[in-house]
Amino acid sequence: MNSPSFSRQSFLGSMSQSQIEHCVVGIVGLGGGGSHVAQQLAHLGFLHYYLFDKDHIEGTNLNRLVGGTQADVDHAALKVDIARRVTTSIRPQAVAETVSDIWQNRADLLKRCDLIFGNVDGYDQRRQLEATARRYLVPLIDIGMDVVVPKDGSAPEISGQVILSMPGEPCMTCMGFLNETALTREAAKYGDAGINPQVVWSNGVLASSAVGIAVDLVTDWSRSLRKRVYLCYRGSTGTLTPHVRLDYLSDGPCPHFPFNHLGDPRFRPL
Repeated sequence: MNSPSFSRQSFLGSMSQSQIEHCVVGIVGLGGGGSHVAQQLAHLGFLHYYLFDKDHIEGTNLNRLVGGTQADVDHAALKVDIARRVTTSIRPQAVAETVSDIWQNRADLLKRCDLIFGNVDGYDQRRQLEATARRYLVPLIDIGMDVVVPKDGSAPEISGQVILSMPGEPCMTCMGFLNETALTREAAKYGDAGINPQVVWSNGVLASSAVGIAVDLVTDWSRSLRKRVYLCYRGSTGTLTPHVRLDYLSDGPCPHFPFNHLGDPRFRPL
């Protein structure tokens, strides 16, 4: 039975709060998107977290990192510690294990998760995280955004995506988001990426949509999340719509991650 504290989300189902409270969530990346995710999950009543981020907060993060303060910047607080503070201040009984290192060094912890949120930078990081999630048969919800500032002086455009990568279902390569061309171009620019523009509201839109997908996976409240998810965000119109590529995906199993390829993934350099 759901607690009276969560009566306003009782429509999620009679057992929904128990399902939420027993769900173990991994959040990889606690910057703009991941910090939103951690806060929203805590408000919903999620109690078990693995938090991954090696970075300390900087002044340029304050425009989007939920829970970050000037005092955190002054003391160079770890982003994982800020996220843990946020979750436990909302739900004191929450348990959050933090990893202030690259997630690959503690990828074994992702085996313990029921859901993984990926808030990482770049295509190769996504490729590695998806491969790990697939090998452990854990659903991965990827979010990301970018701002393109044209050199001709025309208006900037904010774009982003929310992708659900379910074991056995189409992966991010099947959906066309990850491809060898993008990976090769990224590798050629490695170390010269610069600082990408980021803003809090678009991170919030994407993170909220990702959290909604997660809650539906855990509770099945909508009874409709039965297919693949690839949502595209366009900031200039404030829209979040299914990607057209979904119309052209085959109904067969994912060819890139067969179910017999389980265990710890191995990566090769491009």
